[in-house]
Amino acid sequence: MFQLGKTIVSEDILENEFVCNLSACKGACCVDGDAGAPLSEEETKILEGVYPKVKPFLRKEGIAAIESQGVWVNGTDGDLETPLINNKDCAYVIFDGSTALCGIEQAYNQGLVSWKKPVSCHLYPIRVKDFTEFAAVNYDRWDICSAACTLGKELQVPLYKFVKEALIRRFGEDWYTELEKVAAELQDNPVQKRR
Repeated sequence: MFQLGKTIVSEDILENEFVCNLSACKGACCVDGDAGAPLSEEETKILEGVYPKVKPFLRKEGIAAIESQGVWVNGTDGDLETPLINNKDCAYVIFDGSTALCGIEQAYNQGLVSWKKPVSCHLYPIRVKDFTEFAAVNYDRWDICSAACTLGKELQVPLYKFVKEALIRRFGEDWYTELEKVAAELQDNPVQKRR
């Protein structure tokens, strides 16, 4: 772990390779698990605003879940998150054949909304936990992502580079530039771990 501004970052995001492999996992991270996508308070307001434009992209089950639970919910642990369909799929999931995609992102791709999707989804498999004085930035290992790890190794793409756009979206350009410097230091001195 090392400190970068007001974040504590796991070296795992620098030392592991990762590239999503949708053809292998079929977007399982959007349909497996026991909670919706984490949201910030600001994102709940954004979601309320974009929902009317996203709704036409969604499945009827997703619309029903959203209209009965709300565009966002308080999860069992009290965190803000997206609602689920029958405690499984994210309500915003749509399918292209058997591959799960994000209905919000589809509306974004068509220029109907300016918000791509929740930053927690964009960052995955990096998870950020906010505390009072700092945010913890960690690699969330999940066996459904094993094909992404294999593809990342083949293509030699470090995790932090794969999620560059999302990290900049969450922490800013300056933060990411500093992260790249730390990564370069670790690459130049692999034995010397930062503390």
